Amino acid sequence: MHVLQSSAWRLILGAAILVVSSLLLVLWSFRSAGPDVLETAGCSSRQTQEPLDLRDTHVRNAFAYLVPQCYVLPSLQDGEALNPCYTCHQRGDAPNFIDDALFQRQYQMAEAALATPWPNVFEDRTARIERMDDGWMRDWVRRSNYSSADGSLILAHRLRTLPEHWDLDGDGIWDGYVPDVYFRFDDLGFDRDPAGGYTGWRAFAYYPLPGTYWPTNGSAGDVLIRLADAFRRDARGEPDMDVYALNLAIVEALIRRADVPIDPVDERDFGVDLDKDGRLGPSRWVRYDWAPLEGRLMSYVGLAGRELEEGRIHLAAGLFPEGTEFVQSLRYLDADAAGRVAPSARMKELRYARKKSWYTYAELKGIADREGAERREYENDVVKEAPGDYERGFFTQGWVYQGFIEDRAGDLRPQSQEETLYCMGCHGGIGVTSDTTFAFARKLGGDAYRGGWYHWSQRGVEGVPESVIEVMGEGIHPEYSHYLMQTRSGSDYLDNAELTARFFASDGTSRAEAFERLREDIAFALIPSSERAIRLDKAYRTIVEDQDFVHGRDVNLTPFVRVMPLVPKDLPTGVDRSLKTLARFD
Repeated sequence: MHVLQSSAWRLILGAAILVVSSLLLVLWSFRSAGPDVLETAGCSSRQTQEPLDLRDTHVRNAFAYLVPQCYVLPSLQDGEALNPCYTCHQRGDAPNFIDDALFQRQYQMAEAALATPWPNVFEDRTARIERMDDGWMRDWVRRSNYSSADGSLILAHRLRTLPEHWDLDGDGIWDGYVPDVYFRFDDLGFDRDPAGGYTGWRAFAYYPLPGTYWPTNGSAGDVLIRLADAFRRDARGEPDMDVYALNLAIVEALIRRADVPIDPVDERDFGVDLDKDGRLGPSRWVRYDWAPLEGRLMSYVGLAGRELEEGRIHLAAGLFPEGTEFVQSLRYLDADAAGRVAPSARMKELRYARKKSWYTYAELKGIADREGAERREYENDVVKEAPGDYERGFFTQGWVYQGFIEDRAGDLRPQSQEETLYCMGCHGGIGVTSDTTFAFARKLGGDAYRGGWYHWSQRGVEGVPESVIEVMGEGIHPEYSHYLMQTRSGSDYLDNAELTARFFASDGTSRAEAFERLREDIAFALIPSSERAIRLDKAYRTIVEDQDFVHGRDVNLTPFVRVMPLVPKDLPTGVDRSLKTLARFD
């Protein structure tokens, strides 16, 4: 189908799509309310089914990396086009050479991917939510499925005593990540094991990406970072947490491309001019100054600095060094008696990433150019290559990704082959990421509490001021306010009635006092009411009961009416101009 040019045709087509969508949603509602679903105190009768055999690696949806948000129709019947797409699809900043900004203006999907493969977004969960008891749900989310009462790690124990139906190669050994985070943080954000030792993991606070990762849309999240062992040792090879903290600051400067304040140090102890003042002496800064073609270089300190000189590890702006790891937990929402909402003890997912190999700027550009050429040559009728498997992880641009998710009983299990493929479109396939990742480039800066090195359990998002972005051609905007204006809902699905009412009047005009409050406290947008929080918990619990994550895992209370069941080939979104943003997190 050729690209429609007329706005009138867009309106007609958009209205027709919405009519068809509504009819399909009605049919789906009848289906989802059928007698096969029966909960008692929140527990489905389907919990007696046999556990999922992960060794079945057949992928039924080869386009699982195309997330449901990409099927949302942003054009409204009055001709206005909203734009939730810009938060992911942009012209990347080198060394991210992906430019998928056109996706803001046009659906570019393979013929085989035009039918939405995410039926869960059309399910009306209202009846199932109402049958769940509030008290049961609160108790459920407050019960950890990660740590036992004695502090040991439940999932790690299960992986070491590997169930047969998890063991892909049948060797009795789990070949992927075995969780070793205890979520016991000191005042510097470092994770400690029960004996008080360091695990190497460090928590950091960050501005959640607008939309999906706001708790008001379903889940709370956190992210931790760990650098390779050499970064945690001094030049003699001895463990040194001061060296480690300094190397983390250097990596932060390289990823955020900004100067990073540090506790006072004497550069002579490390042999590195951290503040770039031309001499070794006292310093309170890691200056970002990396332009190798102009002879301006940066260095790590300690053993990592020596390995950098010897070529065993690498350094470049916008890239993490080899061996960098991230772990992210997604959690339910826990509302207390006073109505305060915080991340729960129970995890929905545990996600893991490790940088296994180094790719240069030229190699990364080659990857992006090849993918772009394939799209053009085959008119987007290509399936993204994602080598790997659920046990070892999936590979992209030097990184390995894998994850764990709840089983029907609420215990964490490895994600299946197809469930893991779901993660690979965003990590390594869009223009907004930094070295395939999201959170660390969005870390709170040096002016924040503890310099941004803390876990959300130590201090919540309350009181964190709004960040700002530069929208190319438009100037400076508060980031979350801009997203709310672009979506009128604070949701990638254009579906969060609570936020719409909080920030907009019934006639669609913005509430100035609400946006002013948001400037000083991002919690006003991110955190839902306690009533919405528990309904979101219940809605997600129904997906866990069904174990049909491959049909969609985003939380919907009622059907997402803006998701199109079928996308016409190369349909314009109605957005006239692609947005390009530059974020500032200081």
